[in-house]
Amino acid sequence: MIYTVTLNPAVDYFVELDDLKPGQVNRSRKEHKAPGGKGINVSRVLKRLGHTSQTLGFIGGFTGDYIINTLQEEDITTSFVQVHGDTRINIKMKGTEETELNGTSPEITPNHLAQLIDQLDQLTESDILVLAGSVPGSLDDTIYTEWIHRVKKNGVKVFLDTSGHPLIDAVEAAPTFIKPNQHELSELVGTEINTPEEALPYVRELTAKGIDYVFVTFAGDGAVLGTKEKVLFATTPKGTVQNSVGAGDSTLAGFLAASHKEVSLEEAFRFAVASGSSTAFSKGFCELSHVEELMEQVNISELK
Repeated sequence: MIYTVTLNPAVDYFVELDDLKPGQVNRSRKEHKAPGGKGINVSRVLKRLGHTSQTLGFIGGFTGDYIINTLQEEDITTSFVQVHGDTRINIKMKGTEETELNGTSPEITPNHLAQLIDQLDQLTESDILVLAGSVPGSLDDTIYTEWIHRVKKNGVKVFLDTSGHPLIDAVEAAPTFIKPNQHELSELVGTEINTPEEALPYVRELTAKGIDYVFVTFAGDGAVLGTKEKVLFATTPKGTVQNSVGAGDSTLAGFLAASHKEVSLEEAFRFAVASGSSTAFSKGFCELSHVEELMEQVNISELK
């Protein structure tokens, strides 16, 4: 079973405006809301790609009820720990420019944390754990590192998608998979990386630390996937970007979905890149038929 953890979920409220005018009354042209959070996104995309998962994390209040109800309507199993206070609301306004206003997370107590740890302790070597997204301010930045060490003792494979200090700290625990973009990789290694070729030595260093898969995205300029045996480069399909939310999560979900089919590394890489591109080119998350169509445009080569 695949378990996704979202420590900092949200209700994402999308508002389209002709133009955002500060200090004045603004009226939207269009609006919609959706469950938000990287782990939740991974579970939603996995479902679209034909795979089941279970969502873990912290949830609370009427906004938390909305997230749970929406996921259950999509036939996604939820096992969130209930916290006091409301799950945050993130407002994403799109006019001539995009503006975001992210809400404050509810407090997570030691008791809440203990409940989630109890769930993680039930996982076994047949399970995959996805740790995705930011760490709330009420928790220590090293929490992902602690959990990776903890669940690896039971043989659990850990897929990590975070940034900043939580990522810098966690790589020393050697998760199974990490997925930084070029900017996050630059921060991780302490030097600016602009091209896949510049990333190559650092990808090799990370795999040498015991990370099985290092997946680095370069937006429209392709992606790199490194293992101990080789480092691959993938081109990205051509298309018009319509959606900046969830493309990276779709890439991770695509890699997980393809890996479950026991295809070659190259095919899993191709499917993952096509999944992320499909979401980027859509107004919502990717659809399997579109992913399969875009795969034909993804060319794989080995970096030396």
